[in-house]
Amino acid sequence: MKKLLSYLLFLTFFSSYAQDSILVKSKVANAITELRDFVALPNDALNADDIDTNLYWLRKKFTERGFNSSILDTEGLPLFFAALPMDDSKPTILFYMHLDGQSVDASKWDQPDPYKITLKSKTEDGWKTESFSDLTDDINYDWRLFGRSTSDDKGPIVMFLNAIDVLRKENIDIPYNVKVILDSEEERSSAPLPKAVRTYKDLLKADFLVINDGPVHVSGKPTIIYGCRGITTLSITTYGPIKPQHSGHYGNYAPNPGFQLAQLLATMKDTEGKVLIKGYYDGITLDEATLNILKSVPDNTEEINTSLAIANPEKVGSFYQEALQYPSLNIRGLGSAWIGDQARTIVPATATAELDLRLVPESDGNRLKKLVIDHIKNQGYHVMNSEPTMADRLKYNKIVTVLEGSVTNAFRTDLNNPYGNFIVKTMEKKFGEKPIQIRIMGGTVPISPFINELKIPAFIVPMVNPDNNQHSPNENLKISQIAYGIETFYALLSNRINN
Repeated sequence: MKKLLSYLLFLTFFSSYAQDSILVKSKVANAITELRDFVALPNDALNADDIDTNLYWLRKKFTERGFNSSILDTEGLPLFFAALPMDDSKPTILFYMHLDGQSVDASKWDQPDPYKITLKSKTEDGWKTESFSDLTDDINYDWRLFGRSTSDDKGPIVMFLNAIDVLRKENIDIPYNVKVILDSEEERSSAPLPKAVRTYKDLLKADFLVINDGPVHVSGKPTIIYGCRGITTLSITTYGPIKPQHSGHYGNYAPNPGFQLAQLLATMKDTEGKVLIKGYYDGITLDEATLNILKSVPDNTEEINTSLAIANPEKVGSFYQEALQYPSLNIRGLGSAWIGDQARTIVPATATAELDLRLVPESDGNRLKKLVIDHIKNQGYHVMNSEPTMADRLKYNKIVTVLEGSVTNAFRTDLNNPYGNFIVKTMEKKFGEKPIQIRIMGGTVPISPFINELKIPAFIVPMVNPDNNQHSPNENLKISQIAYGIETFYALLSNRINN
């Protein structure tokens, strides 16, 4: 009964295109075959040889579809660029995706090799491995493909390529110039990207940018996102004795850096999660129209809280989407001495907190870092950007080392942008309902260089299932999302702006 209900729900949602002649099951099957081939190439962003192998595969596949492609050198790993033959009378769409992936720890995966896709079906007890030979003409769209980068972000690349196949097969005259840029270091914060976009500005010139990264809304419905938060980081270290000391001999005498750090961090937020640092939320206002858009996103607070196993969320916003409109201050890591079975009766030498600051367009990352550092100084600490010397230790009562990370800026396109309206209307026409419109998502995609240099609006049109485990063991892609992605790319590339 449960399986039947799932199938009926699938039929309801995908009825607008499941019977459409342009979506042949053979194309979904072909996409699965190509994705297996693509994922089999390791793509660890930390390994340059991996990236080179993937670039070769991409060049071959895009060339087969009639694209002219180039490998663009940067100060880091190369970018991949491809474009169909240009027509100056047409507007230009630039698509952004990335070819690199997170590193893997194979021991954490429920399969021997994370780079060898495993086909699985959902059962009451978990997941059952299926045979690819069982993917007959009647493909089960509820089955999933498990493997590193199936969803983040190789899946969307393969969906795009197969949508191009359908357009060519049906002799559709694409009413746009089509350009594609694939990042090789997205999982490493894309540090070379800003300079690379400046260098290749003329090559990348476009009217608007579509990013195909990340999952659709948790409801599974078609989604368009108008922005994403940026990110920067701080590492904060406090100091006690120059080396760990016996807590019996020196407890109550040697300052404990763990307590110092805990007391310092506690001054930064109140008990409801709001940042207390003066000026942290400056410049952010939400009018009624914006709040209405935020409230239109069908989030279920009870489901979110149950998923997180929390009784009450923090009070930065009155609901989830509102909370995303403000910069965050997050402790992403905390450590001092030893814990668990290795715990020792000592006064630690140091304690460290790793912070990440998620940014919104109204908040400048360097400004927020300065606010945090100034706040630390106001708590009586001598702030350094290196480890203190013996002279520093003997001179200052309280010392903190603060190391700053780079800044990836946030972006947000106006909700009334005409290109955004085109995407909304196209998706509504294709799927029979208006897509969910998200003003800004919580995660970070390194898109601000394109906006700053090319002066174009940008939109995120995610393709993959919300429960895809990206960045984690057992990353997966639901087969129905492959069909969805092919249809979405087809719709965007076959409809005119003024339709």
